[in-house]
Amino acid sequence: QPDVATRMFLSRITAELKIPVLALVDSDPYGLKILSVYMSGSKNMSYDSASLTTPDIKWLGLRPSDLNRYDLPEQCRLKMTENDIKTGKELLQEAFITQNPLWVKELQRMVKTKEKAEIQALSSFGFQYVTEVYLPRKLREGDWI
Repeated sequence: QPDVATRMFLSRITAELKIPVLALVDSDPYGLKILSVYMSGSKNMSYDSASLTTPDIKWLGLRPSDLNRYDLPEQCRLKMTENDIKTGKELLQEAFITQNPLWVKELQRMVKTKEKAEIQALSSFGFQYVTEVYLPRKLREGDWI
């Protein structure tokens, strides 16, 4: 779960500076759970969700469609466990997913292919691939949902 200070910081810069916040998380159900905490808060701290949420956060990556789009090598793709698949299917019922059809499509792809990947898998293309290729391309193309 994301720490409170980071959640408060993102909420504040979004509110005060009016800048977009883009999330880079692992392409697995737990990456989406982390994203949901930034977006709508945690159940444990629901009493203070207003100062700890960033409702307009966008999912930049790593998304299931990125695995093929960026030709992620097979050895960098991980097979989802039964628990991962179960969690993914449960997330398909969550409001933060169902309210965004593109998120639904991405999560359905993940559950169907039974593949997940960590952000660090992109480093298989080189140490600076994320900062010199992946992120600049995503930002240039406006490839977030």
